[in-house]
Amino acid sequence: MSPATEPFMNQPKERYNSDSWELHRAVTPKLIALFLLLTVLIGWSAHNTEMDRAALENIQAVGALIGIGDSKVVSGATGFIRKAFPFVVKSKTETERLDNFDPDKLPLFTHVENVTEREYDTLTDSYSEVDIQYLVHPFGYLIKVLVKMWETLEMAFWGTLFSIMISLPLGILSARNYTPNKAVYSGARGLLGFHRSMPELIIALFFVLMYGFGPIAGIFALAVHTSGVLGKFFADEIENAPTGPQDALRTSGAGKLKVLRFAVLPQVLPQYVAYVQYIFERNIRTATVLGIVGAGGIGMELKGRWDLFDYDHVSTILLIIFITVMLLELISQKLRARTM
Repeated sequence: MSPATEPFMNQPKERYNSDSWELHRAVTPKLIALFLLLTVLIGWSAHNTEMDRAALENIQAVGALIGIGDSKVVSGATGFIRKAFPFVVKSKTETERLDNFDPDKLPLFTHVENVTEREYDTLTDSYSEVDIQYLVHPFGYLIKVLVKMWETLEMAFWGTLFSIMISLPLGILSARNYTPNKAVYSGARGLLGFHRSMPELIIALFFVLMYGFGPIAGIFALAVHTSGVLGKFFADEIENAPTGPQDALRTSGAGKLKVLRFAVLPQVLPQYVAYVQYIFERNIRTATVLGIVGAGGIGMELKGRWDLFDYDHVSTILLIIFITVMLLELISQKLRARTM
C-alpha cells in the first residue's frame, strides 16, 4: 500500500442501514387528490358540453345498427342519405315563370318536359292533377354550382392577396430585430393578435352590415383574419433567419432596409411561399362557409338548399367542394415541390 493512499484507508467506513432507504413513490396522496380533482372537472365539463348525452346516443346508435332499439342519430343520418342521392345535375324551371318564353327557340341543350303533378286545394280539401311544363337543362344545376364555386375561389384569391398586403408590413414591424422601436413593435403585434382573435364568421357579419350580402364581405373577412396569421408567421421567420449574412452586410455599411432586402428576404422567401399557399387553401375552405351568413360564394347556395331540405342538391354542392379542394391540394403540392 502506498503512503499516499494509507490515510484514506485508515478512515472509518460509513455504515448504511437498509431500513433508512426510501424508494421514490410514484403514487402519492397529492397525486391521488389531483387525479380526483381532474376527474371531477372533466365530468363537469362533459355534462356542460352534453358529452354524456352524446355517449348515450352513440351507444343507442350502435344498438340500432345491430337491430336493438331505435336511435335519433341513425334515423337522422339515414334520412339525409335517402334524400341525398342521386346527385342533382339538371335544372328545371316552370315555363310560366320565364319571360318571353318561345318553345320554338329553346336555349342550347335544353328541352321541354311536361309533368303531371298533384296539388292540394285547401278550399275543397282534395287533391287535383295539374299539368306543368318545365324547361329542363341537363347540366343546369351543375353549371350553377360550378359558377358559385368559381366565385368562392375568387373570394379566396382576393382575400389572400389583401391579407399579404396587410400582413407583410405588419410582419416586418413585428420582428424584434427590424422594428423601429418597442412601441411600434407592441402596436404591430397587438394588431396582428386582434386580427387572429376575430373569427371570419363574426367579421363577415360586420362587413355584411356595411356592404350588404355578397362576396365583398367575405373577401374582407378573409383578409382581416388571415392577415393576423400570416403576419405572425412572417415576423417569426424574420426573427429566426440566420444572422451570418446579415452581420456580413452590416459590417460593409449596409442599412437595415438593405440587410432586410438582400440578406433576410432571400432566405425566408421559400417559407413565405409555403405559408401563402397554406393560407390560400385555408381561405378556399373557409369561403365555402362564409356564405352561410350571406358573404357570397357557394355557401349561400348550400345554406339555401339546406333550409329547403333539398339534400340531393346539398350532396352535389359538397361533392364539388370536395373535388375542388382535392385538385387544389394536388396543384399546391406540385408548386411546393418546385419551390422547395
